Amino acid sequence: MRQIAFYGKGGIGKSTTSQNTLAQLATKFGQRIMIVGCDPKADSTRLILNTKAQNSVLELAAELGSVEDLELEDVLQRGFGDIINVECGGPEPGVGCAGRGIITAINFLEQEGAYQDLDFVSYDVLGDVVCGGFAMPIRQGKAQEIYIVCSGEMMAMYAANNIARGILKYATSGGVRLGGLICNSRNTDREDELIMELARRLNTQMIHFVPRDNIVQHAELRRMTVAQYNPAHQQAKEYEILADKILNNKMLTIPTPISMEELEELLMEFGIIEDEEAAIKKLQASG
Repeated sequence: MRQIAFYGKGGIGKSTTSQNTLAQLATKFGQRIMIVGCDPKADSTRLILNTKAQNSVLELAAELGSVEDLELEDVLQRGFGDIINVECGGPEPGVGCAGRGIITAINFLEQEGAYQDLDFVSYDVLGDVVCGGFAMPIRQGKAQEIYIVCSGEMMAMYAANNIARGILKYATSGGVRLGGLICNSRNTDREDELIMELARRLNTQMIHFVPRDNIVQHAELRRMTVAQYNPAHQQAKEYEILADKILNNKMLTIPTPISMEELEELLMEFGIIEDEEAAIKKLQASG
């Protein structure tokens, strides 16, 4: 059984990318998969289940009194491609720590024997925060390989570098490795070149460039993956290619995160941001 995790900054399309890719892994390659949603929004499984949001471990535990009162069948649901789904959930906004929910839920799944007869367990994790619970798949040797969803936007790259730093911290003790960067395109300038260069500097690969296509949004509005909504579409093929690359990925590395200065230099090199002198000159010329 392979345990993988998709990380990425909020709003980058991490959950969409992971569900579309896992749907292809299940339907095209016959992989038995369980998705463990580690985002407090509990939206990591909605496209597989064709529903608004799955009831989470924390919600159900609160209703029954405690996690000890839960049964596996209460929290596991099968969806498209026979994929098993579970959402960790989070506390009420402004109360408690969402990271604790992840720890509680994953411990429950392990104790109840959820990790059986599977080819893949996939964790979908919020990547803006690499504290306690959100780092659990990295920190406690749960996920062996991490895939970072990013784009050519500065903050997405900043988050990717930050996540790489978290992986490096636990690479020795937890055995976790970076499997690659997935560029979920935002159609920014020279995006594929930029992410390939970031990957090189992080000692990894851009495992796939996912082009931007409105079919993804059309499918999402119907709470479906592209594989279910329009399996013949080229975008479904893109996710199939990515699934195949993950299935056969042998490039699992210890990342080499870069400094903020290096990241800014990289963005300047690709013309994404101007250096200070050029910006001042432009400002003076316009004034």
